[in-house]
Amino acid sequence: MSSTQQKNYTLPIIMMILLFGMISFVTNLAAPMGVVLKNQFGVSNFMGMLGNFANFIAYAVMGIPAGKLLERVGYKKTALIAIVVGFVGVGIQVLSGTAGSFAVYLLGAFVAGFSMCMLNTVVNPMLNTLGGGGNKGNQLIQIGGSFNSLMGTLVPILVGALVGEATKAQITDVYPVMFMAMGIFALVGIVLYFVSIPEPHAAKADASLEKSKYSAWSFRHFVLGAIAIGVYVGIEVGIPGTMMLFIADPATGVANGAASAGVVAGMYWLLMLVGRFVGASVASRVSSKSMLTFASGVGIILVTLAIFLPTSIRVSIPVIQTVPSISVAMTEVPINVLFLILCGLCTSIMWGGIFNLAVEGLGKYIAAASGIFMMMVCGGGILPLIQNAVADAAGYLTSYWVPFLGLAYLLYYALIGSKNVNKDIPVD
Repeated sequence: MSSTQQKNYTLPIIMMILLFGMISFVTNLAAPMGVVLKNQFGVSNFMGMLGNFANFIAYAVMGIPAGKLLERVGYKKTALIAIVVGFVGVGIQVLSGTAGSFAVYLLGAFVAGFSMCMLNTVVNPMLNTLGGGGNKGNQLIQIGGSFNSLMGTLVPILVGALVGEATKAQITDVYPVMFMAMGIFALVGIVLYFVSIPEPHAAKADASLEKSKYSAWSFRHFVLGAIAIGVYVGIEVGIPGTMMLFIADPATGVANGAASAGVVAGMYWLLMLVGRFVGASVASRVSSKSMLTFASGVGIILVTLAIFLPTSIRVSIPVIQTVPSISVAMTEVPINVLFLILCGLCTSIMWGGIFNLAVEGLGKYIAAASGIFMMMVCGGGILPLIQNAVADAAGYLTSYWVPFLGLAYLLYYALIGSKNVNKDIPVD
């Protein structure tokens, strides 16, 4: 790609990176909103996580259609449709604050989930295309991924700063964050509408795929890997989501619980950002199997410590606070919280490892496998919902047996389930 072409694509590249961040921004708004919903509507932990469930279950509905939409109308139009849907979804959540309606909020979260699924389908290949493929394209995707993690770090901190005390939290308190999201959607949509971007050649139907009696589902290691990706996203979301409810609960005894919940959860996402940098630096020398084995094994140890250690043991941890100004401060939390935060280092490197292991040896079936993977992201709504049902019945820390079992499954997949036992299936 020439320097002139690269210069011409600078603006859409920036817009795509912003959208990469918006995926995390809107998605990670759902979990801290559980604290707000729990207070305003007097609902249980299970009900508080329904917004998160609605956001992620949209992936199950939209995963495969999003891929077909991309194939039919191209990257630019799919991105524009996703932006409009995202703007509407967040707008409905704003209306839920005015109406004081729990049901309207859930509808908004569901609509926003459609948008996040479509954006996830678009931003990776579009950034790769705008970068001209190869190392430059991969570099742009890594930059987008880092910005994604940064937004995931900031959202719970911003929500925590806005809601203040959990006993007074209302949806209307979070309006500034929602308006910020709608503003970014509007800006990116307007810019994308007027700029010209390259469109990859439309994928032609492969007759060999249509006639084949096999599919991606024919590979045991892929099926187990698809389950693993759903379990992984559920773990990634459930650990900090339930942790925020735990910290915000007055019985936990954390000073200024709701605000503290946000800044502490922000440290989990910050460690995910750190973990992704570290993972990227060693990925060329360490196999996906080894990375996933190590991450899930350490995660099991950390979650076990969080479950069994007494909450009476307190530790001070550094957090990023926004009031009265952005600074680093120390906050005292139960030691259990420290081990849950450290899980962010483990979850940060799992997605890539699971994906690589699951599609290994799939050949011509990889494209279909990618669409199935996107559908399985719905696990990010299902597992946290189960976890908080357990939290209602048996307590917050007991609920972490759900991510414990999920991590155990990921360890099994890394060691045993990821082996391709269907090498006799033709993939050329």
